[in-house]
Amino acid sequence: MSRTWQTALLTGLLTLGVWGVGYAQSAHLAAAAKHTQVAVTEGKAGHAELAAQHAQAALTHAELAEKEQANPHTEAAIKALKEAIEHGKMGHADIATKAAQTALDALKAK
Repeated sequence: MSRTWQTALLTGLLTLGVWGVGYAQSAHLAAAAKHTQVAVTEGKAGHAELAAQHAQAALTHAELAEKEQANPHTEAAIKALKEAIEHGKMGHADIATKAAQTALDALKAK
């Protein structure tokens, strides 16, 4: 294989690798935002436990995205999601909703 082809192949593989990492992270952020939006909706409806469940699902995806590439907005979302889970489990739908909305705003800022 010629040197030009080797260079082109290596460049292509590196590009795909970088794109794949970015895609995985954006997929996790999208899933986190989706679950966070549902947590907000459930919290507004007074369903604290359901808000906590969706906040937990969002937290899982946000933590995976953060592990792939650290970002202060994702960190803020993780902190707010933990608060939403805690208050949702205690039956505090209003506080859980506010925390989930804070998390959603942080995820959208990303």
